[in-house]
Amino acid sequence: MVDRTPTLLGGKWISEGPVAERVGPYLRTVVSSARVAEPGDARTAAEYAKAASRTVARLAPATRAGVLDRAAALAVERRDAIARLLALELGKPLRDGRNELDRVADTFAVCAAAARDIAGDVLPVAGWQRGAGNTALTYRAPAGVALAITPFNAPANLLAHKLGASFAAGNSTIVKAPPQAPAVSAAVVSLLLDAGAPVEAVQLLHGGGEVGAELCAAPEVAVISFTGSAETGAAVARAAGAKRLVLELGGNAATIVCDDADLEAAARNCARTGYSNSGQSCISVQRIYVARAQQDRFVEELIDEVKRLKVGDPLDPETDVGSMVDEEAAARVESWAKAVGGIAIGGTRDGATLTPTIVVDPPEGADVVVKEVFGALVTVLPFDDFDAVLETCNASRFGLQAGLFTYDVQKIVTAWRELEVGGLVVNGSSNYRLDHVPFGGVKDSGFGREDPRHMVEDYTVVKTLILRGLSIWGEN
Repeated sequence: MVDRTPTLLGGKWISEGPVAERVGPYLRTVVSSARVAEPGDARTAAEYAKAASRTVARLAPATRAGVLDRAAALAVERRDAIARLLALELGKPLRDGRNELDRVADTFAVCAAAARDIAGDVLPVAGWQRGAGNTALTYRAPAGVALAITPFNAPANLLAHKLGASFAAGNSTIVKAPPQAPAVSAAVVSLLLDAGAPVEAVQLLHGGGEVGAELCAAPEVAVISFTGSAETGAAVARAAGAKRLVLELGGNAATIVCDDADLEAAARNCARTGYSNSGQSCISVQRIYVARAQQDRFVEELIDEVKRLKVGDPLDPETDVGSMVDEEAAARVESWAKAVGGIAIGGTRDGATLTPTIVVDPPEGADVVVKEVFGALVTVLPFDDFDAVLETCNASRFGLQAGLFTYDVQKIVTAWRELEVGGLVVNGSSNYRLDHVPFGGVKDSGFGREDPRHMVEDYTVVKTLILRGLSIWGEN
C-alpha cells in the first residue's frame, strides 16, 4: 500500500496538487507519494510562519517542554511504525530504524530540558561609573521563523533535532523534507502536533532544491539549519544571504588504530559502525589507519566481522545491512572501489544493495580516500608514525569527527589537541554520537553545533533591557 503524504501549509494538511512518487530502493516499487510544493507555496509558508511565530513565542517554556515530553513518549509508541517507513522509503534495516526512533525519543526529551533552561542574565552594569544607578537584564527571545532542511540518511532524528530545538526556543518552523523520505518526515511532524503543539508551530513542504532555495531567500526566515553536502550547503548560504546559519556538511571520517589497541574489539566496532545504514552517515567509518605492524591482523579480523553481517531485506529484523538510498548511489560507490582495486571483500552490487566492501591500501589520492564515500565501503591504510598520521587525517577538506583506539593517554590528549575535527571518540570509531552532546565540524564539515542546548542558542536572540535611574545595586 502506497503511503500518501500531504503538505502541511498555512495550518492545513493539503493532499490536492502535484505528486512525486518515492520508489523504495530495496523493493523497487512505489512506497510513498508526496504532494509537492506548487509555485507560491514557499511564499505562503513564509508569510504564515511570520504571523504564527507570535503565537508560538507566547507559549511558556514549561508549556513547550510539556509538548516535547509528550512527543518523546509518542515516538516510543510509534517506534515500529515509523521504523517500517524508514525501511520502505530508504532501505534502512528495521534494527537501525528502531534505534533511530529511540534517539528521536531521547532528542525530544533533551529538547524539553533545554526549553526549561532558557533564561537570561542580570548584567553588572554598576561596575562601571556610567552604569551606576541603572539596571540591565537580558533574556533569550525566539528568533521568529526557523527553516529546517533535512537529509535522507537520518530523516527522523535529524528532523527531531531541528524541529524540537526550534520549538523549544519558541519559533515557528518550516520543514523542507528530503524527497527520499516524505512519509517519515510527516510522521515526525505529526509527533509534535499530536503531542499538543499548536498548528502554528510547524509547516511541512515537499519538493526539490528550488523549493529549498526559495525558502532560504525568504526575508521572513531568521535562522536556517541545514544538513547535507558541502556543495549544497554553499548554495544554501548564497541563497540565504545575511541570515543565521547552522550547517552540518558531511565528512570523510578517519579512525586510527594504534599498536596498543584491542584489535578484535576495534575490528568489531568498525565493522558494525562502518556499514550501519549502509555507510550513509556523515561520521561513518571511512578511513581506518592502522599501525603497520598490526595491519594484516586487523584486516583479517575486520573481514571476519564483516562476514558476520547479514545483508538483505530491510524489513527482516535480523538484517544488518539493507540497501543504499538508490541504485545510482550504490553504483557510484561500486565504481570507486573497482577503480582502485585492493578489494579484500565485497565490491559487488544488486540494484541499490552494495555488499559491505573493504579496500586495502588504496592510493592516497583515490576517491575512496579523499572524497566522502557515503556508502558501504571502508578503506584500511597503514601508518608508521602517530604524529604523521594525525597530519594525514588533517589533510582532508572535511573535519567532522574522528575515532581513536588506544590506551595511551598522551596520544589521546595529543589527538584531541591536534586533530582538526569537531569531535574525537576514544576506543570507539568515528561513528558514535550522543544526542545531548555538542556535535558539528570544522572546515568543509560546516559550522554550528547540533545538540539541543547549543541549537536553542542558535534559534534565539539575546534581548537587553536597561532600566535607567532604577538600580538594584545601590545609588552611590
